[in-house]
Amino acid sequence: MTEKPPREGKRPTIADVARVAGVAPAIVSRALSPSRRPVSLEKKERVLKAAAELGYHQNPLARGLATKSIDLVAVIINYLSDLSDLDLFDPLLDAIQSLGKQAILIRVGRTKRIDDFLRNSLSYHVHAALVFSDFADAGEVRALFHSDNVLMLNGRSDAESARIHIDEERGIGELVRHVRSRGVGSAVLVTGRASSLVEEARIGAYRSACAAADIRLLLEIGGDYSYESGIKATAAIAQALPDAVFCTSDSMAMGVMDGLGRGGRRPPSDYLLYGFDAVEKGNFAAYDISSVGFDRSALVAGILAYLKAPDEFPATGLDIPTRFIARGTG
Repeated sequence: MTEKPPREGKRPTIADVARVAGVAPAIVSRALSPSRRPVSLEKKERVLKAAAELGYHQNPLARGLATKSIDLVAVIINYLSDLSDLDLFDPLLDAIQSLGKQAILIRVGRTKRIDDFLRNSLSYHVHAALVFSDFADAGEVRALFHSDNVLMLNGRSDAESARIHIDEERGIGELVRHVRSRGVGSAVLVTGRASSLVEEARIGAYRSACAAADIRLLLEIGGDYSYESGIKATAAIAQALPDAVFCTSDSMAMGVMDGLGRGGRRPPSDYLLYGFDAVEKGNFAAYDISSVGFDRSALVAGILAYLKAPDEFPATGLDIPTRFIARGTG
């Protein structure tokens, strides 16, 4: 090993390791690959020694893109817009990286032709796919990513896929019983995307809980989880004059609060207001919104357990309970 190391301050490359080890760059790639690839023990030892001397560390994302290998995790979402997304995806991406893997965040928006979108956008093999998008089915995701490791978080799991289910009925039931104890007899429900099976189940849980508690749902107003759709809903809410407003996202509840506030109506003196997801930003003084939430660290831990050992993940999936969180608006 007579070659000079890279100059000080320059990050060593595969070519630098190859020069120091006296081998071709292709041999370095084989020797440092996490999978078994043909290289002699003597050359591998030279490569490892050279890499250690130079302080060379492979970039997992670059290695994954170059080899279409198991270091990549596809995270399929609709959007990154709601506050609850920010609460979840930041710690999730950190957790994926802690495993030495890199996430490919794929945003599919409103399109129901997710297969066309993915075929035109990505052709890499991945270690696993985490599916949050409303539109993706487990079978098409397996086929598109050439992987059987598919974790469904959108309510569309099948017999061959793993799943994590957020038990929203529990928290919604607690919320509605609390509302009834406050003497509420009527409410309006502001809902999110109709395309979501998770949202359909959430709406059904509110309907059932309200019926059981003898609370009349005066209106159901469709939104898209955004602050703006909460603002738009206030015109109809102001006409209905409910005792309480249920929103299926905290962002919509913030919009309702500001929209009704322009007309002088404020919770909890004029009506009770409830959001959903219990985002951290919802616990500010200006938006101290009562909500339903779950332990996001438990969800991230469940996803991490799947990524570490997909074959050992419970065959029946994982259920994470929700709970009612009382704050200032209710």
